[in-house]
Amino acid sequence: MEYVYAALILNETGEEINEENVTGVLEAAGVDVEESRVKALVAALEDVDIEEAIETAAAAPAAGAASGGSPDAADADEADEGDDEDEEEAAEEAADDDEEDGDGGEGLGELFG
Repeated sequence: MEYVYAALILNETGEEINEENVTGVLEAAGVDVEESRVKALVAALEDVDIEEAIETAAAAPAAGAASGGSPDAADADEADEGDDEDEEEAAEEAADDDEEDGDGGEGLGELFG
């Protein structure tokens, strides 16, 4: 995570995100810098608009939270409760069917008996 934070710091201060600058930030923070990780980070961020990525990431949770309080969400919750009841009934019926199909043996003993 330190490597990503270094890139964010450089972006915030308007500095270019390159190997030298990322390494400088990490060393200033006392991080034992791995050249391969720095190179991978710089290569991965080469075509990324960091400001746009930050805005997109910040907007995603807000959109999810906004829909949580809508009346439609309450209807969906009620529908989910009905689905849960249907699933429970189906599981009980399946268990009843299993009991009827058996030869009277139980569990693993039926395999080895």
